[in-house]
Amino acid sequence: MTRLYRIFIIIIIILAANSSFSQSGDSIYITPTDTLVLQKLQWWHDIKFGLLMHWGAYSQWGVVESWSICPEDENWCKRKLPDYNEYVKRYKALKYSFNPIRFNPEKWALAAKDAGMKYVVFTTKHHDGFCMFDTKQTNYKITDKECPFSVNTKADVTKEIFNAFRNQDFGIGAYFSKPDWNNTDYWCPDFPPIDRNVNYETTKYPARWKRFQQFTFNQIEELTMNYGKVDILWFDGGWVRSLGQQTEESISWLKHKAIDQDINMPAIAAMARKNQPGLLVVDRSVHGKYENYLTPEQLIPDKPLPYPWETCMTMANSWSWVYNDTYKPTHKLIHLLVDIVAKGGNFLLNIAPDPSGDLDDTAYIRLKEIGDWMKVNGEAIYNSRPLAPYKDGKICFTEGKNGDVFLIYLAEPDEVMPLEIRINNFFPKANAKVMLLGADNVRADIGANVMIIKINEKYQAKPPCKHAWVFKIY
Repeated sequence: MTRLYRIFIIIIIILAANSSFSQSGDSIYITPTDTLVLQKLQWWHDIKFGLLMHWGAYSQWGVVESWSICPEDENWCKRKLPDYNEYVKRYKALKYSFNPIRFNPEKWALAAKDAGMKYVVFTTKHHDGFCMFDTKQTNYKITDKECPFSVNTKADVTKEIFNAFRNQDFGIGAYFSKPDWNNTDYWCPDFPPIDRNVNYETTKYPARWKRFQQFTFNQIEELTMNYGKVDILWFDGGWVRSLGQQTEESISWLKHKAIDQDINMPAIAAMARKNQPGLLVVDRSVHGKYENYLTPEQLIPDKPLPYPWETCMTMANSWSWVYNDTYKPTHKLIHLLVDIVAKGGNFLLNIAPDPSGDLDDTAYIRLKEIGDWMKVNGEAIYNSRPLAPYKDGKICFTEGKNGDVFLIYLAEPDEVMPLEIRINNFFPKANAKVMLLGADNVRADIGANVMIIKINEKYQAKPPCKHAWVFKIY
């Protein structure tokens, strides 16, 4: 092992051993012991910025993914019909009209690469059970002969997406929903579904639950055997777990009663890693040995976290494509990226394709503008580590592996670059030089308790980039 790699392992083990944490505050991060997994975890930690994509037949309606067929009364996923059974029937019939003829994953991959993204996580199956890959376990899939897109040469969209992004040197992640609301061994037709959970007592009907476990195992086997190199297995549906793994948070997801939903993750992970050595397994919110990194959703922690983590967040408002959605401005997206990285996290940014198989024009614009910034300042993002004090006012701090320090000034919209920036209680070495990335060296006066960066006024008229300015101390 290299010296840096040994240091990485030692640090993460120390942090994990001394830190109680979780989204509910009662679990401990378990550091992987597999050397290949640790190497993959370091790789993932270095690349920082990824793309998440929610896409399925539901995009034809422009509704929230899957959740409208769940019989829970939530304002954010109201059904358009009062008759639940009729609604579900029509929802499932979307398979018969799904025909995204503009599907072009090479276009997506090039746009994401230009934005500086380094890995992709694609929804191979969401909770509704509709499979975006050529599974042999069900006919509820995009490649089924009753789906019009099945005759397209790119019908196996998961394979096409993985190949297109892999050709651009992306890491590959497979999102997979543990619950499957189309599977009759999860929502048994003998009983009405009550909520998001399995709708029967798994201990009373063990053979049925065993079939569901095998179904899940078989689908993961297909994904890890038939789709080339996969780096991340990103499980969703954290309520599917054993009773002994429940936390205060997950108990709230069980709604009407606690039901054992042990999916046999040890067997799944062992098989998947046999097929894909070093695979990262991310069993979201199920804290333990199969949650190789945590995934706070739609939020950024207030401070650095003592374990590997990734904020997953939407570029627009919804995870799925919806009509007339509002996209976050580029300025905000760049500030989110900087804030996350300065606190030691990765940023997994979700963009949803539309029913035709393309992204919204606004999404392409955002990716291009993020890329313009990353081309100037990526040195402060990739391969970086958090550096105390992490964030001070408008300044975020990161440190490169070679010891270079980066001060990232988060500008206000339309702010003119100041001629002087003061950083209190930061102590670089006395002979340190300072460079404005995308420009040249600038003057720095280093005192006992303050560092003052003085900037040539020419950069007020023509700064090297928009949104945030990066000063490298070396």
